[in-house]
Amino acid sequence: MNYTESVQHASSYIQEKLKKIQAGTIAIVTGSGLGGITDAIEDKISLPYSEIPGFPVSSVQGHAGTLVCGNIHGTPVIAMNGRVHLYEGFSPQEVTFGVRALYEAGVRTIILTNAAGALNPAFEVGTPMLISDHINFMVGMNPLRGENNEEWGPRFPDMSCVYDKELRTLAMQCALQLGLRLETGAYMGVMGPTLETPAETRMYRIMGADAIGMSTVPEAIAAHHMGMRVLGFSCLTNKNLPDCIQEVTHEQVLAQAARSSDAMTSLVLEILKNIQ
Repeated sequence: MNYTESVQHASSYIQEKLKKIQAGTIAIVTGSGLGGITDAIEDKISLPYSEIPGFPVSSVQGHAGTLVCGNIHGTPVIAMNGRVHLYEGFSPQEVTFGVRALYEAGVRTIILTNAAGALNPAFEVGTPMLISDHINFMVGMNPLRGENNEEWGPRFPDMSCVYDKELRTLAMQCALQLGLRLETGAYMGVMGPTLETPAETRMYRIMGADAIGMSTVPEAIAAHHMGMRVLGFSCLTNKNLPDCIQEVTHEQVLAQAARSSDAMTSLVLEILKNIQ
């Protein structure tokens, strides 16, 4: 069974077990420590990744590894509660397996969230950042490398607007309605698992990145390749200032993501209430 067939097989299994996937379903991928978004899902049905044929399972703390299907404010949703990463040893194709499977199940809009370090000195820890663009700095890793499936998308997809303009406008309007501070900027995706040195932090900032993390970019590329509408958010869990950089642990990132998740959750829920 090749990659495309594996994705389609997994998608069929998901549709069989989660009967609530319907037209207009919005997918949500939750980042480190942000799984609380799934608490708002009503009439939920859960399916562990480990039960889905071919579906990769994360070994990282803060990633539950469960599909959760239901609705929020009347909008049908399916959440990937946790993701896998390149630094775990997974390939770009494995990292994007879930997004591909949800596309095959009929999902056409996806909200990607992550926990990230702020590179822009004007950004505050605990604040959500709306991703306006990204930089793929994952040492040449690209989920589209290899044979292209023309049914999913073109060999050379245009990347001039990966993150949907209408959805970004909606996100900003919802943040205003809620009175939430919402930063906007470019997300730098790196391989990891090492955190950044001061010199690397300085370089990434010079390159135009406002926040940095170890996920999201492959998923955004794969989703955009298939023509999905993509919306992305970073929860800024720490601040990377090269001249006074502080030590940070994964546990601290998870703790800060948990403390900041209320703002992110409120914003995502408001978007789902108003999304078309």
